[in-house]
Amino acid sequence: MITNIDHIAVIVADIDAALEFWRDALGLEVSRVEEVPAQEAEVAFLPLGQGEIELVRPTSDDSGAARFLAKRGAGMHHIALEVDDLEATLARLKAKGVRLINESPLEAAGGRRAAFVHPQSANGVLLELYESIPE
Repeated sequence: MITNIDHIAVIVADIDAALEFWRDALGLEVSRVEEVPAQEAEVAFLPLGQGEIELVRPTSDDSGAARFLAKRGAGMHHIALEVDDLEATLARLKAKGVRLINESPLEAAGGRRAAFVHPQSANGVLLELYESIPE
């Protein structure tokens, strides 16, 4: 079950330069900056309401994020939805013929689990599914 919009990710070439707009001009606070080795990215987290804006900078030239940045430039990268059971959600989507980039969860920021749905199945939107963290 989908429970929340977790975050909106913006791909950037330089996090410090991007923060001049998101933090300095808009006034959003940065909660943390984290390396995410499994996704070959550095991410700055800017909480907003119940979700976050994430600024994503590729840390390798051959990652999916780097290819996206090279092809499309900086801008909107993906929307992340929070789900309560990632494996069950992936199984349900796969059974419905949805094209998945990740058929099994990968480690995401903060040690959470995530998987991506291919834009061809989501009306051109790269969609990330994040598993809820039990409280």
